[in-house]
Amino acid sequence: MNCRMLTALVVIGMLMKTSISQAAPWDWSGIIGTGQSLSVGEKGRPVLSTNQPYNNLKLSTDDLPWPIDSDNVDLKLIPLTEPIGRLSPGYPSSWPENIAGETPHTAMADEITALVRASTGHDYVTVHSAVGENGQGMIYLKKGATHVGLNGRSYEAAMIETKAIVRLAKAAGKTYGVSAITVTHGETDAGNTNYEAELFKLWTDYNLDIAAITGQSRKIQMIVSQQNSCADHSPSTQAQWKIGVDHPGYLVCSGPKYQYPYADDGIHLLANGYRQLGEKYAQIYFERVVQGKDWQPLYPIHIKRKGTVITIRFHVPVSPLVWDTTFETPHQSVAEWKVGKGFEVTSASDQKVAIQSVEISGSSVVITCATDPGPNALVSYAMVGEKQKMNAPCPGTFRWGLLRDSDPFIGADTKLPQPNYCVAFEIKAP
Repeated sequence: MNCRMLTALVVIGMLMKTSISQAAPWDWSGIIGTGQSLSVGEKGRPVLSTNQPYNNLKLSTDDLPWPIDSDNVDLKLIPLTEPIGRLSPGYPSSWPENIAGETPHTAMADEITALVRASTGHDYVTVHSAVGENGQGMIYLKKGATHVGLNGRSYEAAMIETKAIVRLAKAAGKTYGVSAITVTHGETDAGNTNYEAELFKLWTDYNLDIAAITGQSRKIQMIVSQQNSCADHSPSTQAQWKIGVDHPGYLVCSGPKYQYPYADDGIHLLANGYRQLGEKYAQIYFERVVQGKDWQPLYPIHIKRKGTVITIRFHVPVSPLVWDTTFETPHQSVAEWKVGKGFEVTSASDQKVAIQSVEISGSSVVITCATDPGPNALVSYAMVGEKQKMNAPCPGTFRWGLLRDSDPFIGADTKLPQPNYCVAFEIKAP
């Protein structure tokens, strides 16, 4: 082997080592899940993810009652399976007995490890915490939340788990830091017009307080899932995609949840729906945290109106844009929007405007209205509920649309395809 070839191999090795160390700055990467009932899992059905095929972990709290000392010797790290923690005795509940059933966490962890191993050949270990509280708004998830009965422990619980995991990692000779927070939330705050500011404050507080415990300088990625179940024109739904636009970098919306299988109430997911959500979280984590890419959901980036024609240009994760052909057509009970495929147009005087056609044109959707909607017309998508929830191809929720991209991603656990469906949104046409 000549010197030039040896030098090239050394450089390649250094680049590979640098890339891997940037992707996994710690031996164990922490992921904290917060939110309300959809963050703590499906109730009343057997869990599916009962085996950990890799080396991913969770904290076992044994039978310890609240409040738990992070130095308690009964705390230990065990393989990550569902249920991720102790089952809730009823409603309301909170950590350490806050889990209802299958959560997104095990599927998320499995998917991250599978993606990293396929990409680099190296292992990737995540340690998961689930601190959500069923039925509770941001007021109970935030730092300094007032305890009311069992509720208001979420943030404090995340700090207890982080301190315990740091201690256990050191004892095992491993490094540990928190790399991401998933937020599966928004139904209780469906009418909260200050939701985006409160969500950003939650991210800020987590970064400051986690860093003080772990010593990390790396910012925490926050991945936020849209709620599509509660309230028409919901401010929390709007905020959940807007926060990634208004605060790019470490905050991002994973997209909607209307494409997943729902329970009879049209609000909570079935077990496989939580696994699919976890796989989508993992795909975004892999792209943004591991690979350092600026993944964004399918969302509108520009709108223009000329008479009766409204054109919306989209950020498309994987081209081309397509209409989903398996979902029921939305708004069949609303004459003005029956052909809108999930799009809704309302005049400035709050009158429904009839949609004549919607067509995909490259990365844009062209909406032709029967009449000129006028200035400041509101164009929305999947923001107004149906009287009946979607029933095909699976039990669904009350707000949905047909626009999606062509992402070929297939989940490692569910083996189901996961293209990116358009976020629910509303914007004014100039």
